[in-house]
Amino acid sequence: MGWDASNQGEISILALSTRFRALKHRNFQLFTIGQLISLIGTWMQTTAQQWLVYRLTKSVALLGIFGFASQVPMLLLAWMGGYMGDRYNRHRGVIVTQTCSMILAFVLAALTLTHVVDKWPLIVIYIAFLVGIVNAFDVPIRQAFFVHMVGREDLPNAIALNSSIFNGARVVGPAIAGFAIMAIGEGWCFFVNGLSFIAVLVALLMMRITATEMKHDGESPVRSFVQGFRFAMADLPIRSALLLLCVLSMFGLQYSVFLPIYAHDILHGGAKALGLLMSAAGVGAVLGALQFAARTEYKGLAKWIGATCTTCAIGLIVFSQARAFWLCAVVLFAVGFAATSQMAATNTIIQERVPEAMRSRLMAVYATMFMGVMPIGALIAGYVAKHVGAPRTILLFGILVLAGCIVFLWRVAFRLRDTSGAAVGAGVIEG
Repeated sequence: MGWDASNQGEISILALSTRFRALKHRNFQLFTIGQLISLIGTWMQTTAQQWLVYRLTKSVALLGIFGFASQVPMLLLAWMGGYMGDRYNRHRGVIVTQTCSMILAFVLAALTLTHVVDKWPLIVIYIAFLVGIVNAFDVPIRQAFFVHMVGREDLPNAIALNSSIFNGARVVGPAIAGFAIMAIGEGWCFFVNGLSFIAVLVALLMMRITATEMKHDGESPVRSFVQGFRFAMADLPIRSALLLLCVLSMFGLQYSVFLPIYAHDILHGGAKALGLLMSAAGVGAVLGALQFAARTEYKGLAKWIGATCTTCAIGLIVFSQARAFWLCAVVLFAVGFAATSQMAATNTIIQERVPEAMRSRLMAVYATMFMGVMPIGALIAGYVAKHVGAPRTILLFGILVLAGCIVFLWRVAFRLRDTSGAAVGAGVIEG
């Protein structure tokens, strides 16, 4: 029995070290600490912004417009971020984008604490639009920057751990914001977010990054993005995973737009209920990312992507009919777990198959088809909800995601073994 216990302990330690293997790199350690602090502030701001817009306007449509304004720059400008990331120093690029985000957080805090926002609530949406512009540059550059911190071997693990960091902050940030909004108001949430960026900026400045020569081939930004898009669409694993993620993003992830309505009008809670609902989805997302981080074998991801997306779709259908807080929280936990696993798997497929010279451009395509389509979904969600209500809108969107999963599983996951040629060669997505 003692030998068995010892072996089990060694296996547990080995599994733990495998799950967190990217943290052996000093630069990624620094990034993890700074990013976690910064993202807690970001989620506090996101929660407080949604609550402030709904509190001041009581408008479902404006919640949809808020989502549109914060995300549409990704659709319009991510290609430019990818272009910059493949031609200029990515380390410096991340420092610049994080600094801009910090300044905007302090501006929003000042406008809210001086009650300017009370007279012109649309200022919140304008600031969200500016933050979206910054994110359109930040996301493709930051995603491509991972390889400089950990190398190609530990890149999939770093991607998964970054997802767990993002969603860990998603657990803590909204919960803190829920209490902070009631105690001291939305403005201080924005101020805390501004302060939180100091941590990630210090971490970035402390990194020791090996200088790499970036290509300047004279190609225009638009042509550069088109080249990346063509590469993505010509590669069966990348194309298939991206299209399904696009469906999930446009319809499935729009449930978050309606959480203030669920918390306030359906569950009869308040800012605290909103924070707890967002945190429930965040806890599931953290566990989903950590589960993926433990993988050392990346074959069979087609069926995994199809299964997680199907779980997400069914969860949304159940959530649309739920009227008990505990049931809503449990379902959002499952949705968060499944959606994050799917995102991490899709990101891994792209970064494993893309040439280094096109990495930022492919991440720009990823950002466009993932985050860029969200504003379109937000506008559709706001319009549909205005006519049929939030629960029926979520039900409809869940059914649409489920239909996309069925098509994906039928045409890709279950048939990929029969596909010949280089599309299946790497085996990353093989069923």
